[in-house]
Amino acid sequence: MRSSPGARRALAALAAATIVLAGTLFAPSAASAAPPPATITKMAALGDSITLGSMSCSSLLSCPANSWSTGTSTSVPSHLRSLRAAGATSLVGYNNAVAGATSGALATQAQAAVNQQAQYVTIEIGANDACTSTVGAMTPTATFKTNVQNALAALAAGSASPEIFVASIPNLQRMYDLNKSSISARLTWGLLRICQSMLANPTSTKAADVQRRTDVQTRVNEYNTALAEACAATAKCRFDGNAVANLAFVKSDISTRDYFHPSLSGQATFARTTWAKTQWVTP
Repeated sequence: MRSSPGARRALAALAAATIVLAGTLFAPSAASAAPPPATITKMAALGDSITLGSMSCSSLLSCPANSWSTGTSTSVPSHLRSLRAAGATSLVGYNNAVAGATSGALATQAQAAVNQQAQYVTIEIGANDACTSTVGAMTPTATFKTNVQNALAALAAGSASPEIFVASIPNLQRMYDLNKSSISARLTWGLLRICQSMLANPTSTKAADVQRRTDVQTRVNEYNTALAEACAATAKCRFDGNAVANLAFVKSDISTRDYFHPSLSGQATFARTTWAKTQWVTP
């Protein structure tokens, strides 16, 4: 049965309207797109000693020039250097990370970023929530998530309305597995009492010790899920999709100063892995 010319025109108009509507629903809006790099003049890094670049140079406390986020070293393709290369030539970076910081300290760091009028903020937090003296001392996952949510809310409420990037937590089990056979690593872990929830009794294969390590990594996995959920609920926030958590880093990516923190090459690996997941690279 043939339709009338008027009916055909009505159908064509309806189809066109449907296409426009579909494009409106599924295409990214201008409001959700990251601003051009050239417009970013201030960025801030939040987190712990990983973001401070600790153990990646002669200093045992911090090496911020080597930071994956705001570092200026030519050996590390940091987010700051990548943004500058993309047009943010006047970009200034503030590193608000604090060695030993847990998620409970994140809100204070976030407020500092708000006061600095940072337009881009990176977050790497959680290792110290899991790396405690015992499994029982680890931060409960619910508490961790609340801490992260509070920090993200503070950033989102800031007048600069920053783009936010949240990195997942590295795999602590892999860090242990890579160096558990090293006498130097085991001595260092013991002498410095590093991450004993994971690294105590490193040569033990007893069921209790194997289970303890599994419990720590399980908690880290829970933290990463919490980071993803908190970020997804926050405007202008991008999670790395567990890129760092799933990273198959190698021995050379771990500092031989403490066999725990990223080395200089580890910071570079961290920078490349995370930059590829930012608002300016991943659609």
